[in-house]
Amino acid sequence: MCSAFAIYWPCTLVTGTTGEGLDLTNSKRGKVWLAVSGLVIDEKGRWLVVKKRYGGLKGKWSLPAGFVDENETADEAVLREVFEETGVRARVKGLIGLRTGVINHEISDNMLLFSLAPSEGSDEVSVQEKELFEVRWMQPQELLANPDASVIIHKLIQDDRGSSIEMIEGINPGNQFGYTAYKLFL
Repeated sequence: MCSAFAIYWPCTLVTGTTGEGLDLTNSKRGKVWLAVSGLVIDEKGRWLVVKKRYGGLKGKWSLPAGFVDENETADEAVLREVFEETGVRARVKGLIGLRTGVINHEISDNMLLFSLAPSEGSDEVSVQEKELFEVRWMQPQELLANPDASVIIHKLIQDDRGSSIEMIEGINPGNQFGYTAYKLFL
């Protein structure tokens, strides 16, 4: 049985299905997942992409991604994941959108897509060999023509999703909440 998914960008909804065969029995994340993904674009317009060794994207070009850990915000998680997978240090430019879906009528799978820029002097890549086959900077048109590029990459390129919602820091919603980190994307 296939499961539905949806990708939300401001004012846009993209839907589709995922294939069978995902192993969901060994998840420490429970039944609600929050992941992050980073679209890192360098000054030459190249996109930082990875080729996964596992999961539904095995052998496909996709964006660096991973789960949010305890004690970190989503924007901190995307910077950590991009660095861990690729060796590239980056900064957050904004939030592009949300990919959300339900796997096998059971797991709420959510991923925030962030727009990132590499930090100065951080264009050399390294491969986290445990999780990835390859890391590479590629031009969007090269990815669009590549049948091994993920559906999200194709959609981002086809819809020219260069804009993002900016991050706002330094706001305190009130001490009664106990936030140790608080950021808005509006």
